[in-house]
Amino acid sequence: MNNQDKPGAILVPIDYSEQSIVALEQAVNLSRVFNSEIHILNVISEEFSLSKLFNDDDKAEFEKRAKSKLDEFVAEKNKEYGVELHPVQVHGKIYNQIVNTADVIDAQFIVMGTAGTPTLKKKFIGSNALRVVRESHKPVITIKGKHHRKGCQNIILPLDLTKETKEKVTKAIEFAKRFGSIIRVVSVLLTNDEFVVNRLTRQLDQVKKYIEEQGVDCTAEIVRDTKGSQSLSESVIDYANKSKGDLIMIMTQQEEDFTDFFIGSSAQGIINESDIPVLSIIPSPKKDTSVFHPY
Repeated sequence: MNNQDKPGAILVPIDYSEQSIVALEQAVNLSRVFNSEIHILNVISEEFSLSKLFNDDDKAEFEKRAKSKLDEFVAEKNKEYGVELHPVQVHGKIYNQIVNTADVIDAQFIVMGTAGTPTLKKKFIGSNALRVVRESHKPVITIKGKHHRKGCQNIILPLDLTKETKEKVTKAIEFAKRFGSIIRVVSVLLTNDEFVVNRLTRQLDQVKKYIEEQGVDCTAEIVRDTKGSQSLSESVIDYANKSKGDLIMIMTQQEEDFTDFFIGSSAQGIINESDIPVLSIIPSPKKDTSVFHPY
């Protein structure tokens, strides 16, 4: 953000479910800290728009009622929260329209609920959240937990120190300064090799020093799982819970050969299983943002 005093925009897709309301409450929290307006998005699915089961009059009536419901919801929440909310209704594939609308309003964040690991019952909201994370050009905060967090005291920053970029650390610092947070850097170690352990320890110290030089409190810890009893995502989530984390920050597109059809299994596991909100950062293309080197 070039001008912190200029109101930004936060996009919240809504389907009136409990989880989407929790996501809206989290967005309100963010909006007050980031001086942002909130855009409430309702998507009329492509399946309905193309359905031959309804004639044009039926579809028009449905859309009218959907818009009326959205306007009433926004008016009610405007009074409840005391922040600026804007209703937006569009047609199309849900995840496409979320991504497109975020680009149109130049959203600082997309904040949306997720049902966790998709089952048949949960597949609708779960699959859309992952698709948005996968294809969005904007940072996405996914909300799986049921209770609303009013602050952000502890930011959990899991780092793969062989791949990490400055962008992710910089975004964590930005959040920490806004909320007065502590950044808790964690790296999961899957080996007892002394050379690797020493190298990663030095790198972790460099990250900690860099963050503290920016005026942000920081802790750094290596979590060892040399027996392979947990997945990387499980280790990160366990650490976040033990550290009373309020936000986990991950990078979802690290590899040069990343395609639109893949999210790393660790990132996907954290998004699906964490009850703590997860902020997925997308690195800028064709930028060398490396900041920490082994030597």
